[in-house]
Amino acid sequence: MHEYSLVQNLLDQVSIHAQAQGATAVKSVTVRLGELAGVDPELFAAAFDTFRVAGRCRGAQLVISRVEARWVCTQCGRFLERGAVLRCPVCQLPARLAEGDELLLQRIELEVPEPQILQPATVAGAAPAD
Repeated sequence: MHEYSLVQNLLDQVSIHAQAQGATAVKSVTVRLGELAGVDPELFAAAFDTFRVAGRCRGAQLVISRVEARWVCTQCGRFLERGAVLRCPVCQLPARLAEGDELLLQRIELEVPEPQILQPATVAGAAPAD
């Protein structure tokens, strides 16, 4: 179950970004998960629920954006139909995987406190500025 190590790395990255933004909490994490990424979406979600219990991510929701595999001809750029032979019907060249093998952190929704508005300091005996 390498999903556990993937989720731990994901949460480490999310925590780094959250800390850099001064966030008090992470509301949601969106990932793009390709069908050929070698990651089981259900196990990934279960691992996320297991590891998010501590720190800024404890209330975070995981959103998985699934990506179908798409193959393209390296010569003419034509996309092949799903289930087709992985060879361009026009050029007869082998196709390459264009998308569908990714696991990408796509979006983080953070809770960031309102900035404190600093009032100008008054000097003793000075009249307030208008």
